[in-house]
Amino acid sequence: MLRPRVIPCLLVHNRGLVKTVNFKDPKYVGDPINAVKIFNEKEVDELIVLDIDASVEKRDPDFTLIRNLAAECRMPLCYGGGVKSVVHAKQIINLGAEKVALSSAAVENPKLVSKIAEEVGKQSVIVVVDVRKKGILGKYEVFTHNGKNATGKNPKEFAQEMERLGVGEIVVNSIDNDGVMKGFDMKLIESIRESVNVPMTVLGGAGSLSDIKQIVDKFGVIGVAAGSLFVFKGVYKAVLINYPKRSELNDMFQSR
Repeated sequence: MLRPRVIPCLLVHNRGLVKTVNFKDPKYVGDPINAVKIFNEKEVDELIVLDIDASVEKRDPDFTLIRNLAAECRMPLCYGGGVKSVVHAKQIINLGAEKVALSSAAVENPKLVSKIAEEVGKQSVIVVVDVRKKGILGKYEVFTHNGKNATGKNPKEFAQEMERLGVGEIVVNSIDNDGVMKGFDMKLIESIRESVNVPMTVLGGAGSLSDIKQIVDKFGVIGVAAGSLFVFKGVYKAVLINYPKRSELNDMFQSR
């Protein structure tokens, strides 16, 4: 039986684990490998690791880090950052990751999504859609390169294009809600969820398990990812890797 997935999302900057607010001011919170070890013990559903330096610095994926992460990871691993070719994607999968995430490359070269899907299978191809409200009307727009580059693309139309090209999953990431921990952008999520049929994960804004429950109650079987929620504790945001017990998640999902 399919059920919602609850997914920690880890950001890597200068090979360290960081958290950001609105994609700015990365704060060091630990070592990625140590975080994976803790998440192993907590039996998380899946893990997303995004290298936020690679595309900005125009460099290839960090294959050494990917190898080390995959060797340690006991849950499905999705890795993104610097993926610009079929060769990159195949190497990431061969190193042990189950999924490869594209972002700026999918905007700049949409057909790359189809080419990678043909080589590694569409179930392993993820596109992360970073979205920000823009202008006085607050229209949603797709951004790349850590929220620095406006693309002029409408998120819903872009998601539909990715589906036509064979993407296996879409991750919708709200830049405005990143690290704020005050809930998800329900309007953004609903607009894209209604427009595509591929699996979808939402990211940006989770501050409590009730925020996750709100998503699941409204959208059913969906992926819900979070960063700050799973690395911080308390009002002063002390660094503490955490994840709900399986029983908590089961109770939350059964009550919907």
